[in-house]
Amino acid sequence: MATNHQSPTTDHQIIAGRRTTSVPRMRIMSAPRRRSVRWIQQRLRSFPFAFAGIGHLLRTQGNAQIHVAAGSVAIALGFLFNIDRGEWLALALTITLVLAAEGVNTAVEAVVDLVTPGFHPLAKIAKDVAAGTVLLTAIGAVAVGLIVFLPRLWALIAPWLNGAT
Repeated sequence: MATNHQSPTTDHQIIAGRRTTSVPRMRIMSAPRRRSVRWIQQRLRSFPFAFAGIGHLLRTQGNAQIHVAAGSVAIALGFLFNIDRGEWLALALTITLVLAAEGVNTAVEAVVDLVTPGFHPLAKIAKDVAAGTVLLTAIGAVAVGLIVFLPRLWALIAPWLNGAT
């Protein structure tokens, strides 16, 4: 009966009288795989910079802090009123959109200030449009909040108002 053993002169394995190549213990990654691993590592290294940007936004921008507070109130009301999945989706997207618009506004203002030390009409347009975008998203957020919460809030206060008269 043949036994399995390593050939003394090669790294080939002899199994039951047949010579086969041994299975390497560590596989060498192919070039495309190495590139994809490197790509993922580079993406992961960018996260601290993104979190630093969010931190800067929340530390330095008063309007962003107001938006976070309003979003927190909306989330608390969502839990209080046990809103459904679609309403949570609308709420989450709205809060995210407002904060993202505030972040873009902050970035536009920083770049404009960097490249235009004095007054320039195009710099004013860039800053005004960025601020207007935040305003539009905030108005949309108020509309979503009214659609989701106003009927529930009215149901809570209507009996009190009727009893007070």
